[in-house]
Amino acid sequence: MTATEETVVLSEPSAAEARDRLASVIERGGLFTLFGECTVEYDGRAASSLGPGRRHVMCKPDGTVLVHTDEGQKPINWQPPGSRQAVRIEAGSLVLDSRRENPDEELVIRFERIAHLAIFETDGGGGASLSVTGTEEDLKRRILEEPELIEAGFRPLATERSTPAGAVDIYGEDEEGRVVVLELKRRRVGPDAVGQLSRYVEALERDLHAGCEIRGILVAPSVTDRAHRLLTRKGLEFVALSP
Repeated sequence: MTATEETVVLSEPSAAEARDRLASVIERGGLFTLFGECTVEYDGRAASSLGPGRRHVMCKPDGTVLVHTDEGQKPINWQPPGSRQAVRIEAGSLVLDSRRENPDEELVIRFERIAHLAIFETDGGGGASLSVTGTEEDLKRRILEEPELIEAGFRPLATERSTPAGAVDIYGEDEEGRVVVLELKRRRVGPDAVGQLSRYVEALERDLHAGCEIRGILVAPSVTDRAHRLLTRKGLEFVALSP
């Protein structure tokens, strides 16, 4: 066994020791996981039964219960937030019972043997908003802050400029005063992105006065070989840049 102020990890605990530990963590709202030989019974909107097998069970402070096997990303059975857990011992086995009232559902997990038990004290930050990075918006912001990442003398003039073919990510001009259209992608791209950029350039060529040169630049971490050949064929350009 190893233990800290925030974490308890038990290997091969007895049913009685596991019950005492889990009763305490359920009462104070912690997170715990169990791994071992168990059966699973569900009764509610339908009924299901899982015979003996080695499974991983996670219980969260909000009442969520997840039962995982060694395959797939989704739990084989689960209870949603708002469920209530209780533990007891029956015939020498640890029984974890999860119930909710609306609708009336019960999940009963019976551990014949527990290989591993871990208890974690959470910080209550589960409801914090998810911060996503590496987006096209991040890439746009990076270019607006450092236009020279595209090329020396590049000057952004507008973002999301409308055209008959859609909105251009960044509209600007180069140091010679030529119009520059940037299409931004956050990951490796193929011919579809080249076609999109080409449509923007063509739309602007139709809208602007005759003889105005439009440069189209695809900005992404990388492009496929087919996309690179298509860029060359259409007279478009590529700048390798990540968010």
